[in-house]
Amino acid sequence: MRFDRLKIISGNANTALAREICERLFVDLSEARVESFADGESYIQIKENVRGADVFVVQPTSTPVNHHIIELLLIIDALKRSSADRITAVLPYFGYARQDRKDQPRVPISARVVASLLERAGADRILALDLHAAQIQGFFDIPVDHLFVTPVMLDYFNPRKTENLTVVSPDAGGVERARAFAKRLNAPLAIIDKRRDQPNVAEVMNIIGTVEGRHCLMVDDLIDTAGTLVKGADALLSKGAASVTACATHGVLSGPAVERITNSAIKEVVLTNSIPVRPEVAACPKITVLSVAPLLARAIQSIHGETSISVLFE
Repeated sequence: MRFDRLKIISGNANTALAREICERLFVDLSEARVESFADGESYIQIKENVRGADVFVVQPTSTPVNHHIIELLLIIDALKRSSADRITAVLPYFGYARQDRKDQPRVPISARVVASLLERAGADRILALDLHAAQIQGFFDIPVDHLFVTPVMLDYFNPRKTENLTVVSPDAGGVERARAFAKRLNAPLAIIDKRRDQPNVAEVMNIIGTVEGRHCLMVDDLIDTAGTLVKGADALLSKGAASVTACATHGVLSGPAVERITNSAIKEVVLTNSIPVRPEVAACPKITVLSVAPLLARAIQSIHGETSISVLFE
C-alpha cells in the first residue's frame, strides 16, 4: 500500500457527516481552523502535520454554495502547500451540477468551471455521490470515483416489499437512474413527461406507463423546492395511483420545500444526509433521512488501500 497515513478533514458544510465517516474508519477528524473574517472572507489553517499523508476533504458544496466552494478550494490549497501526498475531494453533494451544458445562448457551463477550480487548487482525485449527470465526470482531468446511493436506498425499501409497486422517474433525464432502481426492486417503470420553462418551475405534461392501482415510488437525485415532486405526485394520484412515496439522494429543500411536502399527498420522502439536515427537515413527519456515511467510509477505505470500489455498486 502506497499511503500509510490516512487523514480526514472537513470544512463547515457538513461536519456531522465527516465525524460519522471518521467513526466508521476508526480515525480522528483532523484539526483545522475553518472560519470567516467579519467581511465574509474564509480563513483556513490546518492544525496538524499532513506531510506525506493521504488526505480526504469532506465538503458538500451545499447552501451557501459559493461560500462552501471557496472553503473547499482553500482547504485543498492549504493541504497542497503543506506537502500532503494525495488530496481527494469528497463531494457528497456537488453544487452547480445542474448547470452541466449550454442549453441557452450566452450561458456558462458552470459545472465545468467548478471542476477546473478544484483541479487548479490541487485536488488529485474526486469522490462524488450521485452527480446530477454522470457525464460531469468528463469535466475532470483527474480520477473521479462516482458512487450511487442506490444500495443505501435498497437496504431501506427492500425489507418492505410493497405489493403492486411501480418505480417512477420524475422526468426523462432520470430514466436511467429509475430503471436501475426498478430492476433491483423487480418492479415496472413509469415516466413523468414534463416541460421546464425556467429554473425551479415545472409543468407535468403526461405519464408514460401504468400507475392505476399501483403504489408509486418516485426516484430522483435531488429535491430542491419540491414543486416538481408535488406536481408529479398529484399527477400520479389523478391517474389512479394508490399511493406515492419518493426518494432522493440530496435534500436541498429550498424555500417552501418542507411546507410543500408536509401539505402534499405524498406518503413519505426518503433522503440522505449528504446535505446537513436542518431542524425543520428533521421535524417533518413525512421525511426520513438515511446516512451515507457507511458508503462513503467504505469508498475512502478502498481508495486509501488502493483496492476496487466496484463492490459498492452491487
